[in-house]
Amino acid sequence: MRYQRDQSGNAGKREAASVIRRELGEVIAARKSAGSDPVLHAARVAVRSFQAQRMADTHADLLHAPGTKAAAQFFLADLYGSDDLTQRDASLERVVPAMERMLPATALWAVAEAVSLDALSEKLDAAMAMRLGANFTEADYIAAYRQSGTRKDRERQIRHVESVGRALCELVRIPLIGSTLAMMRGPAKVANLAELQSFLERGFKAFKEMKDPAAFVATVVHREQGIMKRLYAGEPQPFAGI
Repeated sequence: MRYQRDQSGNAGKREAASVIRRELGEVIAARKSAGSDPVLHAARVAVRSFQAQRMADTHADLLHAPGTKAAAQFFLADLYGSDDLTQRDASLERVVPAMERMLPATALWAVAEAVSLDALSEKLDAAMAMRLGANFTEADYIAAYRQSGTRKDRERQIRHVESVGRALCELVRIPLIGSTLAMMRGPAKVANLAELQSFLERGFKAFKEMKDPAAFVATVVHREQGIMKRLYAGEPQPFAGI
C-alpha cells in the first residue's frame, strides 16, 4: 500500500477519510481545469478511451475467462474507464463525513486507494492530452508516454492499481462483510451514498467470486509493469507479447 495505514477502528477511518478528501481535491481541481477547455477535454477523453481499449486488449483473457471476467470488468470500468466522473467526484466530496460514519475502515481504504489512483491518473492523462490532442495514432501515444510524466509517476500509478486490488482482497476476507454491505443499501441511499455503495458491492462481489483474487491482482500488475518497462526501453511494439 502507498499509505502507512492504521486500519483499525475510528483512527483508521479518520486516516482513510483524510486521504479521500485530499486526493478528491486534486481530482476535482484537475477535472474542472480540463472541463473549462473544450479542446483539452476532448483530448483527455480520447486519451482515456485509447488507454481503456489498450487495457481491454492486454487483459482480454481475464475479461473472457468466467472466473476473472467480473473482476476484470470492474477494474476497467470502475477504476479506469473513459467516462467523465466529474459529477461522481463532486457528490463523493459532499458525503465523506457520512462515509466515515457508516463504512468500516477497510472499505474506506478501498475507496481511498481508488481515489488516489484516479488523482494520479488524471494528472498523467492531462499531460498526455496536452501533447496528443484528440486525434492520434498508437505511435503518437507511445512517443507522448515517453516524453510526458516521469517513470517514477508511472511506477506509482501501477502501485496504486496493486493497492486497490489488495484492499479488495482484504475486504472479502472480513467475516460477514457481504451481509454488512447489503444491510447498508437503505441507509446509504438515504445518505446519498448509493453510488459508492454500489462501487463497493461490485468490487466485493467480483473479488469474492474468484478462487484466487491475489493471483488476479498479481497478473494485472505484472503485465502493466512489463508494458511500462518496454515503453521506457524504447521497444517498437511495447503493447505486444503479453
